[in-house]
Amino acid sequence: MRFAIMKRAWLAFALAFFCGGWAGSWDEIRSTAATITSVQAAFVQEKHLPILAKPLVSYGAFYFQAPRSLRWEYRRPMQSIMSVHDGRVRRFVSTGLNGFHEETGGSIEAMQVVVEEITHWLAGRFDDNPMFESRLEPGKRIVLVPKNEAFQKVILRIVLNLGDQPGVMHSVVIYESEDAFTQLTFTDTVLNAKIDEAVFRQIP
Repeated sequence: MRFAIMKRAWLAFALAFFCGGWAGSWDEIRSTAATITSVQAAFVQEKHLPILAKPLVSYGAFYFQAPRSLRWEYRRPMQSIMSVHDGRVRRFVSTGLNGFHEETGGSIEAMQVVVEEITHWLAGRFDDNPMFESRLEPGKRIVLVPKNEAFQKVILRIVLNLGDQPGVMHSVVIYESEDAFTQLTFTDTVLNAKIDEAVFRQIP
């Protein structure tokens, strides 16, 4: 159960901490990551499953401000917001006419664990995360494979496709199995622009 919750949290956190920029070595990626102070982008999420004739598609946007502020927002077809700010993780889900409901309990605790695990990625250190085996491949790709066998039953691997511009991620693909995966594709990326603190505080 905990790993299932962590997988959902991965969808919300992966991108903000994977924007280290493209380069030919881990040292160059770390060097580029050190220059990133903020990231804003729109995204399209496609959920592919063998039982679906067409993928489930969602649209949203995210905001990241160093060192630890994040807002991940699904805007349609369903609305939800996840925020990390001042060391606190919060998640709100739309209930329709009744506005938003804030989730609490185990799911938020698991997300906090994820946040703690990935803080070292802020420095672009994809290769020394103890949770993953990491490979830097030709074609501007990073592949992360979980070391824990129980985690592998939830996430088979994560493929990060780096953009042509340093600091920009083109897409992230999270494989649950060889024929079931979630793809996040990012557009309109803006780097190092100041983001108003209200973006992270005013939710919803």
